[in-house]
Amino acid sequence: MKAMVLEKAGTNLSLRDLPMPQPGAGQALVRVQACAVCRTDLHVVDGELKEPKLPLVPGHEIVGVVEAVGAGCGLVRIGDRIGVPWLGWTCGMCEDCRSGRENLCAAAKFTGYTLDGGYAEYCVADERYCFKIPGNWSSEHAAPLLCAGLIGYRAYRMVPEAQRLGFYGFGAAAHLLAQLAVAQGREVYAFTREGDREAQSFARGLGCAWAGGSGECPPQALDAALIFAPLGELVPVALAHVRPGGTAVCAGIHMSDIPAFPYSLLWEERCVRSVANLTRADGVAFFEAIADIRMETHITAYTLARANEALDDLRSGRLVGAAVLQIQEILE
Repeated sequence: MKAMVLEKAGTNLSLRDLPMPQPGAGQALVRVQACAVCRTDLHVVDGELKEPKLPLVPGHEIVGVVEAVGAGCGLVRIGDRIGVPWLGWTCGMCEDCRSGRENLCAAAKFTGYTLDGGYAEYCVADERYCFKIPGNWSSEHAAPLLCAGLIGYRAYRMVPEAQRLGFYGFGAAAHLLAQLAVAQGREVYAFTREGDREAQSFARGLGCAWAGGSGECPPQALDAALIFAPLGELVPVALAHVRPGGTAVCAGIHMSDIPAFPYSLLWEERCVRSVANLTRADGVAFFEAIADIRMETHITAYTLARANEALDDLRSGRLVGAAVLQIQEILE
C-alpha cells in the first residue's frame, strides 16, 4: 500500500510503499477513504509531541470501509463504514479506565502517534474504539468529526451552563462546535488571528454573534472561553474576558507556555482547565447531539501525496475550515 511516512520529527513526510497491515485479534482492516489533517498531526510532525512511534504513519481522523476483521471481532463487520479516532487502545484495568476516565489511562495508545494512522490506503484499528459513520455524511466531510468534532465536543461539555461562549482559534474544531452551540441557542463569539477578515466573515456566516481578532474585547463578558489555538498567551487574554465564576478551557493537546498573569484575572472564582484526549462515551454523545441538527464541515481536499502541503497550509494559517486527505488510487 501507499502511505505518507514520518521518518524523523521535524522533517517532511515521505511517500512510501509499505506492506499491507494485517488485523490482529479484535482489530479491523480499514480501507481508508478520507483522513482529516489535525493540528495534533502538526505537533507530532514538528516534534512538539515527544516520543512518537517512528517511522510513523500519521493521521487520526479516519473514515473508511472495513475489508477484513481479526479473530473475535463482533462489533464491526466487513463492509461497515467506520471512523477511527485519536484514542486507539486503553488497558481497561487501571483506576481511570474503571471509573469512566479512559482518556487518562497511562498506558493508552493513540492513532497516528503511537499507532500507525490514516495517511495511507489502509490501516488497522481496535474495533472497540471505532464509530459507525451516519449514512448522511460523506467520508470526506465526516473525517473532521473524528477529532475536531469529538475532542471539541468534550471541551464544549465542560461548560454545560455557559450561554455566552468565546472560541479562540476559529479552525476545524471551532467551526463545528459553533454550529452546534448556535443550534442549541447559545451565543458564540469568535476570536481569530488579528486581521483575518475571511475567518471572521466565515464565523459570522455560521451564526456567530460577533467575530474579531484574538486581542479584541468582545462586546459582552463571556460565560466561558474555549481555547483551540495552541497559544499559551491566549489564556490570560481569555480570562480577562470571562465573567466572575466563568471558565477558560484549554482544548488542545499541546500549547506554548502560559505567561505569568496577575491573580486578579483568576480571582472571583474563575477557572482554567484542560482537555485530555477523549472517551468512547464522548463519541457516542457527540454523534447523538448532531443527529438532529444541520451541521456542515467546511473542507479543503488534498490527495494523499499532498499531505505535506496540507500540513503547511495548516501551519501557516491559510486554511478556513478543515483539511482532508482524499485517499484514492491516483495519488499525484
